[in-house]
Amino acid sequence: MVSVISNIETGHDDMIHDAQMDYYGTRLATCSSDRSVKIFEVKGSTQTLVADLREHEGPVWQVAWAHPVFGNILASCSYDRKVIIWQEDGHKWRKLHEYANHDSSVNSISWAPHDHGMVLACASSDGSVSILSYVSNTWESKKITNAHSIGCNAVSWAPSVTSGSADGSNNRPGSVVQRLVTGGCDTYVKIWRLESAGEWVEDAKLEGHSDWVRDVAWAPSIGLPRSIIASCSQDRRVIIWMNDSTTGVWQHRELNTFDDVIWHVSWSVTGNILAVSGGDNKVSLWKETLEGDWVCLNDSANVQNTTEQRTL
Repeated sequence: MVSVISNIETGHDDMIHDAQMDYYGTRLATCSSDRSVKIFEVKGSTQTLVADLREHEGPVWQVAWAHPVFGNILASCSYDRKVIIWQEDGHKWRKLHEYANHDSSVNSISWAPHDHGMVLACASSDGSVSILSYVSNTWESKKITNAHSIGCNAVSWAPSVTSGSADGSNNRPGSVVQRLVTGGCDTYVKIWRLESAGEWVEDAKLEGHSDWVRDVAWAPSIGLPRSIIASCSQDRRVIIWMNDSTTGVWQHRELNTFDDVIWHVSWSVTGNILAVSGGDNKVSLWKETLEGDWVCLNDSANVQNTTEQRTL
């Protein structure tokens, strides 16, 4: 069974929506409806609050750590329509950049693989996805407008891959292919690809859910010639999407139908174990067998669900 190793008293005054460890597992970032982002140093069973960041003007939905090659960088997104990028300067955290070019709540953020540079994708209830890039000491932005017709809830980057001569894209053979996946209120999971001309195009529209897609997660590459994406939905289902590079066709299979809405899916760093959490206050771990079936390794009802529905 999954067991609780330790509890952290965050000091948040309202519901916690996200908690993320950094690359080395020594820093924990949390965010809450109390409009704050908090950062803790974690050493064994002890935690020390090192920053209490209060620049947002609404509930903060998600936090995301950049790769440490860029330093200690953290991003946060909020109902206030803003994305804030924070940087540790000495022993103090400061606001490095603020992006406020969405018309509604920003629900999800995801850093690209570090070999793409310092690039952040932001998904909003206005249906668009913004791509923020740090280039020549300044932040540039591009937007995928109308990515989802009635709101975008989640975004996740594909692992970094090199294009082949027959990868079906306009990228030159040997170039790095940038792709991401989004999930929306229109029930679709969509794949997007950056073309050599610098424009983001829809690569695939995956249909399988019957209600809002709440989260998407592209599995890390483990050397296999296929891509794997997990998605979860208000319809209480988790779907595994698989694309074999030899055919280029996305196929899917239902992992399970759960007892309540599923809020989050998250892959292990090796990409072979999927964690699922939802409104039933349970976390379950799933793994693919050699026969291609997905089995539940264990689950726990001892984890308090701290995610509330995001309002469009």
